[in-house]
Amino acid sequence: MKTKITFRARSLGRTLLALTIAASAGAANAQLGLPSLNLRVPQAGLPLGGGLLRDSLSPLGRLRDLPDLRAVRLEHINSLLRRHRTVIEADPRGEPMVRREILAWSPTAAGLAAAQAGGLVVLRETRLDGLEESVLVLGVPQQADTARVLELLRASDPDGSYDFNHIYTGSANGSGAGKAAMPATAAAEPASAAGGAFSVGLVDSGVDTGHDVFRDARIRRWGCGDVLRPDPHGTAVAALMVGQSRQFRGVAPQATLFAADIYCDSPSGGSADKIAGALAWLSREQVAVINLSIVGPANQTLERVVAAMVRRGHLLVAAVGNDGPAAAPLYPASYPGVVGVSAVDKRNRVLPEAGRGRQVMFAAPGNQMVSAAPGEPPFRQVRGTSFAAPIVAAMLAQALPRPDKAQAGVALAGLAKQAAKSAAADSGYGIVGQAFRVDPDRVDPASLR
Repeated sequence: MKTKITFRARSLGRTLLALTIAASAGAANAQLGLPSLNLRVPQAGLPLGGGLLRDSLSPLGRLRDLPDLRAVRLEHINSLLRRHRTVIEADPRGEPMVRREILAWSPTAAGLAAAQAGGLVVLRETRLDGLEESVLVLGVPQQADTARVLELLRASDPDGSYDFNHIYTGSANGSGAGKAAMPATAAAEPASAAGGAFSVGLVDSGVDTGHDVFRDARIRRWGCGDVLRPDPHGTAVAALMVGQSRQFRGVAPQATLFAADIYCDSPSGGSADKIAGALAWLSREQVAVINLSIVGPANQTLERVVAAMVRRGHLLVAAVGNDGPAAAPLYPASYPGVVGVSAVDKRNRVLPEAGRGRQVMFAAPGNQMVSAAPGEPPFRQVRGTSFAAPIVAAMLAQALPRPDKAQAGVALAGLAKQAAKSAAADSGYGIVGQAFRVDPDRVDPASLR
């Protein structure tokens, strides 16, 4: 329900005419100071990244070495903006965001007054109970330019935190819009999480919990109300963490998976406020290690929620993206304290499209491997950093059963000791998890018919 902010009004048109705003306004956000994990963490002050991640899934047996993914991002951005112009718009840097929405992080009275002066309304509020904060989604008037209104808010309340409601993706179908419905059998809810030895979190698209690899899995879900909306990306990532069947085994099938669907087949799915809500849920549930195989631009709201999670002793594991070695850093992997993960093939060669830089803490398998997929056939080849990150997350989860800042550093140090040192550039502390690669040749093709 839209709620008008009731403060002394000011004419939006007169205010905007008084401001001189370049179309490309928006400086890089200052990084928050985070507690040290006694290991190298990403460099502070990284510039705004650009782009989306759409990792590759292919029918098993058709390809043995999928092509790199660098050409996919711009095509996907253009398609997203073209198909959903009434819901999505581009920020001044060309990054997709929810049309006419601005996020305010626990805004002050001064900030709310500035918002009302610009004619904004409160569209919704997300109480981040696990983080003791809140995020307000403010609606921008039809006649106003979102970027100019954001500049006004920041100028009126320089101590506040305001940003676009950017869209992040790692889903194989982008935001999920236009995707065919999955079979009804996929909607069954797995057993209760009770009895799990440890847990691991997932912020992604929907998981096909009716897939055979999740037959004995303990999965708790968040998002989309009571409707399950399976997606190839979320299903593949979840399987790599907790899946198990006759032909397939993830890293930790004994773990309880807390899976948050931030897409729900919506054109505006994967927005920053949805990610904040998912992380707050995982914080309340005391899930220590959380995988985010999603990428997008720097965003003040995302930065603050990540910082709050890290301060509470959570380990956030994120894919560094597939924009190539010369690309600008992508987020959340490039925020300080986040465990950035790159991808390697079975010969320990870093994928040519994988992101490079100090945000890379580990590398893990991300090519010449299979994972679960909704529908038929039940397995697909996968490639990309999206599928390396969950391997690292599930390995770390076994060493960090509850959020704890000191123990998080111990868990990272332990994994660094296990890492295989590599001559490959930008593999961080080294390569982990090669034993968990499921090679296509290990899957019986007859089982797919």
